[in-house]
Amino acid sequence: MKKICLLLLVAFSGMVQAQTKKNEAKAIIEFEFTTHDFGKVYQGKSVSCEFNFTNKGKAPLVLSSVQPGCGCTTPEWPKEPIMPGQKSKIKAIYNPGSYKGKFGKGITVQSNAENGSVLLSIKGTVEEIPSEPQSPVKIDVGGGF
Repeated sequence: MKKICLLLLVAFSGMVQAQTKKNEAKAIIEFEFTTHDFGKVYQGKSVSCEFNFTNKGKAPLVLSSVQPGCGCTTPEWPKEPIMPGQKSKIKAIYNPGSYKGKFGKGITVQSNAENGSVLLSIKGTVEEIPSEPQSPVKIDVGGGF
């Protein structure tokens, strides 16, 4: 009988802990979009975009890490907690340097959000800067004295 009571007590305790965890307030990060297509960009010219998001949860959202996939992408993000219902943004700055061609880059966002880590993506095509047309040079071919 004692064993049955102990077993029921342990089972009941586990159910209470599970229900408590279920009811804990969590942050939820929700982005308007997670991919941005720059289209055509030019060598050596930095471009940027903003990824807007909202904390849809019931607890403050803290972005612990925002890591680009390479050194050509620089993220800027809020360091302070984002309160429930509050909106904020992550800015992604891409510098193609001398690269030419299609690109696709990722930025991994780590936070205390219930939905875990989020991958943001930027893409586009880097082209050479178009050369300026040369203005016509006047050449005096007349023989006027």
